[in-house]
Amino acid sequence: MDVQAPETAVVTGAAGWLGQNLVRDLLADGRRVRGLVRTDEEAALLEVAGRAVETVVGDVRDPATLDRLFAGAAGATVFHAAAVIHPAGRTRELFDVNVGGTALVLDRARRAGVHRFVHVSSNSPFGFNPHPGHRFTEDSPYAPYLAYGRSKHEAELLVQQAHDRGDLATVIVRPPWFYGPHQPERQTRFLAAVRRGRFPIVGDGSQRRSMAYTGNLVHGLRRAEVAAAAPGRAYWIADPQPYELRAVLDTVRAALRAEGLAVTARQPRLPAVAGRVAVRVDTALQAAGRYVQPIHVLGELGETIACDVTRAVDELGYRPATTLLDGMRASIRWCLERGRAL
Repeated sequence: MDVQAPETAVVTGAAGWLGQNLVRDLLADGRRVRGLVRTDEEAALLEVAGRAVETVVGDVRDPATLDRLFAGAAGATVFHAAAVIHPAGRTRELFDVNVGGTALVLDRARRAGVHRFVHVSSNSPFGFNPHPGHRFTEDSPYAPYLAYGRSKHEAELLVQQAHDRGDLATVIVRPPWFYGPHQPERQTRFLAAVRRGRFPIVGDGSQRRSMAYTGNLVHGLRRAEVAAAAPGRAYWIADPQPYELRAVLDTVRAALRAEGLAVTARQPRLPAVAGRVAVRVDTALQAAGRYVQPIHVLGELGETIACDVTRAVDELGYRPATTLLDGMRASIRWCLERGRAL
């Protein structure tokens, strides 16, 4: 059984990769959206999506900005998607935004009297799977991976505590690596690197990854908004099955070819030890408060990060419809239509 979705949704991180997909989907359904964005440029980008968008420009860490965002938001749904994944050099930003920002958003949502609070978390509070055949469930123990994982873990605890105190009806959604339109430049670089034979496989490529097409993820978020069983619960939201890393890269190449692009068959490989060394270096750097994105990404490439979506299917009615191939093709078309170099 579902509850009625309110007319208005408040979306933090509204101009981000996930935020833009979510806002457009809500607008297409006749909803009104109040979106938090960081700059006037982001506001203009979002406002072209439809007249029913109202933007608030500011920082999720700024109480005055959040006062404006939640003014008159009684009864709205909150989708809290604002977060830092790859900080600009220092790990402190992860905690300032992902923890401090979440605490402020929870406080203003409680004061406003919102309908439901849907929090976008991550796989990082759970680290790596112990072997390629393992999948995380909602009952898996926390084992946060480095600073980002710790920040998202702390944010999850704040969200759950808000529900347990009776402050808010909260739902935690845990997406892994997602892909699809409105992507940031780092994802475009990934597609280009695969096309040109520059993206490495670490080890034999049998390590698995759960992934989520943005359309599937938006569907999961919106089911979390209305499913009667959802408040107080957490859900993994991803494509139905995890993929071997080598299969992901093969599918990206197939998608590029299907969109008319020439693709090299070259596939660089790195020994598994390269990933383990990268983890050690990344750990040492982050212990000193520093973040170097290429080292961090390399450290994760050799590991399995896979989840089980059974609870979302059973309790939310989650039905992911878009395949990896079709989702990658949509992402590539979005790049080509905007003149992005692949």
